[in-house]
Amino acid sequence: MRKFLLISLLIASPLAVAGPQCTSADRAQWQDPAKFQEQLKAQGYQISKFKVTDGNCYEIYGFDKDKRKVEIYHDPVSGKAVKTEIE
Repeated sequence: MRKFLLISLLIASPLAVAGPQCTSADRAQWQDPAKFQEQLKAQGYQISKFKVTDGNCYEIYGFDKDKRKVEIYHDPVSGKAVKTEIE
């Protein structure tokens, strides 16, 4: 029984932490990552970490203009926030 439970947890855990699917557009249509980050910084965001997710999102970790800790997934084509987590 323990073995079954452990295997179930290992299989399910990546699904639990997977982020959203943002786009299926060709990367040539994506906004330039450096310019995109500069736009966010101009809006008052402090970016600690920036990455491209498996779901084809721009994901940032950092702080918003109110100094709240945030994790935000953005559609790299439109730039719109797809999912936002605020601590």
